[in-house]
Amino acid sequence: MPAPPSALFPAARRESEATLTAALDDLAARIPAAPVTPTLDLPAFRSELAGFDFETPKPLDIMLAWVIDRLENGLVQITHPRYFGLFNPAPTFPALCADRIAAAFNPQLASATTSPAAVEIEAHTIRAIAARAGLPPGAAGHFTSGGSEANCTALICALTEAHADFARIGTRCFAGPPVFYVSRESHLAWIKIAHQTGIGRSAVRLVATDGAGRMSPSALTDALAADRARGAVPVMIAATAGTTAAGMIDPLPECADLARGEGLWFHVDAAWGGALIASERHASALAGIERADSLTIDAHKWFATTMACGMFVTSRAACLAATFRVQNDFMPPNDATADPYVTSLQWSRRFLGLRLFLALAAAGWQGYAEHVERAISLAAYLAHQLASLGWTVVNDSPIAVLCILPPPGSPEPSTIVRRVLASGSAWISTASFESTPVIRACITNGTTTERDIDILVSALSAARI
Repeated sequence: MPAPPSALFPAARRESEATLTAALDDLAARIPAAPVTPTLDLPAFRSELAGFDFETPKPLDIMLAWVIDRLENGLVQITHPRYFGLFNPAPTFPALCADRIAAAFNPQLASATTSPAAVEIEAHTIRAIAARAGLPPGAAGHFTSGGSEANCTALICALTEAHADFARIGTRCFAGPPVFYVSRESHLAWIKIAHQTGIGRSAVRLVATDGAGRMSPSALTDALAADRARGAVPVMIAATAGTTAAGMIDPLPECADLARGEGLWFHVDAAWGGALIASERHASALAGIERADSLTIDAHKWFATTMACGMFVTSRAACLAATFRVQNDFMPPNDATADPYVTSLQWSRRFLGLRLFLALAAAGWQGYAEHVERAISLAAYLAHQLASLGWTVVNDSPIAVLCILPPPGSPEPSTIVRRVLASGSAWISTASFESTPVIRACITNGTTTERDIDILVSALSAARI
């Protein structure tokens, strides 16, 4: 006897699915003409939410329309072509399709035995990313919940490789406190990662920059020498390829040289800038990345998949199995070369990699090269337009991020940003570049045009008055 239909498992779905698809298509058409910033009356919304006691069911079609309406008015619209904010591009259409497919099948990617096709698709995509980055054959990795998990994986691998007993007894194996090195301009999720791994926040060495937003090799050399002299145990150098505030790339060859000379794990956090591997024209900015022991690349950043979709890639595949292998009696017998749950931090996990696989299959490397190059070109256009009006770009980033100072006599950057956001015409942010407050604008959206840049320039000019 078939299960009876219910609100959770309705017999007829096509009408609701068609209604939802049409509503989302209409939304996508409206967003470019709408404010980028939220217009929601939050106190009224909270009162409205309080009315959902979940005792009286409501028709799904009504709820779908309600959710779309409230989100349309209650979010910063990162899919808007004038969202010039953080590293959150509007997702590609293939990635949106992938999410719907993954949700329909809902595979559990802990085990290759239960989800062989999905696990192979992800592994194939990771190998393609590794090869494109120049890592040697045999490189491996996995998709992650984001860059923080990928970076955490790198640190755990580095600690495991640094001492044979770390997996068994933890940091007690080391002769002194383990430490690792990142630029002071790096993403400070590293602080939380040090806490999570048990080595403590003081283990993070925030290395001085060179005056242009990149980690200073001489300061890194001095920090390593000082730590060794005081009995600390260096385990990893983590260079950044795309700093959060300014999009700068640390000197990867010099960092690789130091890591090799000191016997340390060399990691590159290329969460944003890693997409430069798609462009033959601009990939040289990542010279040295091929020497990394491991990489972080976020597909939900410049590869423009849906949130959240990170990647951890390593040239030392055996270390993943040594770090995360575990045996139990409720999972199928594991294959340490294939089962994600024995080579990663996660256990239950969504089929994330389909988003990037479908997008790469549909557009190819050339399609992504055009996507990346177009953003860089628009950033150059924005810099030119601002320079003609007396504004100054103080960073020299290869990845479409501008740190901007207004002409002399203007209000503070924070005031200008606040006024632009209040206008709803664009979304930008404040940041600090080499200790100087700046206005930060990042080209993230694949549908942004020069007209959108002109609107931003007009909004910035108006905010000075």
